[in-house]
Amino acid sequence: MDRILVTGAGGFIGSHLVEALARRGEPVRAFVHYRADGHRGWLERCACLDEIEVAAGDVRDLDAVLAAARGCRQILHLAALIAIPHSYTTPLAYLRTNTLGTYNVLECARQLGLERVVLTSTSEVYGTPRTVPILEDHPPAAQSPYAASKAAADQLGLSYHRAFGTPVHIVRPFNTYGPRQSARAIVPAIAVQVLSGATRLQLGNLEPTRDLTFVEDTVAGILAVRDTAELVGRPVHVGSDAEISVGDLARRIARLCGIEVELALDAERVRPASSEVHRLRCDAGLLRGSAGWRPRVDLDEGLGRTLDWLRANLASYAPTRYAR
Repeated sequence: MDRILVTGAGGFIGSHLVEALARRGEPVRAFVHYRADGHRGWLERCACLDEIEVAAGDVRDLDAVLAAARGCRQILHLAALIAIPHSYTTPLAYLRTNTLGTYNVLECARQLGLERVVLTSTSEVYGTPRTVPILEDHPPAAQSPYAASKAAADQLGLSYHRAFGTPVHIVRPFNTYGPRQSARAIVPAIAVQVLSGATRLQLGNLEPTRDLTFVEDTVAGILAVRDTAELVGRPVHVGSDAEISVGDLARRIARLCGIEVELALDAERVRPASSEVHRLRCDAGLLRGSAGWRPRVDLDEGLGRTLDWLRANLASYAPTRYAR
């Protein structure tokens, strides 16, 4: 009963979290989405692969999650569908993975009596906020099926804590970026165009602002929440307490690459008007005060490290194709 089960371990944040746990000497069981070819996602490129146990399955399958959770004392739950535009066309898939998948994790934790469950939420649950910076008590107002599926998962987790005493933590990261991220996210969506030599960038709305946190800081925040008993049973923000518009972010990435760019609106990348979240800026005071966490990587350093990784892996991306 000593292992840490990480769901979504083959993904962007999940693979970085597995690496961080391995560096700390914590025994990990990495739960990855089953594929017939046995591929384990980004874990295939992690130096710690030989140090961890890997289990394949589907978070939507209660039996698979229960089998993976046996012999573990904690679950760090990151498995999710995350592409907001895709949720407009397949909302049921998001409910099944993000909400039902979270139910399966919570039910396994309840049945097995695990000591800790950490659910990874998202700042998207707030929609366009009433007040900025956003505090944890801001009411949810989902503006996409993705956000709704995550808000429902959060409420399910809180209900398990209140009804059954399940020790549930909810980590609510704002926009994470860094190596291994899909091109559907804003930083790589911009960066791969710039690195491919484009001087006219195809983007969606330029005015919305986002609070960006480098992936290593997000992972440190997840572990800080997990390790702080007083934060059980409540959402906790992980973010930089700053915001930057999409347009300014594009110009900043271009400047770091030493080029000038023109920003062009691509209608395919624009959210429906009532679904656009116009501002996201985090107040991470709760985590700072309770656990002493604060981001260590500033935006220029984080973007520089991300650009270095993308340069080395540019062949894995399709810069002219919009990744929904």
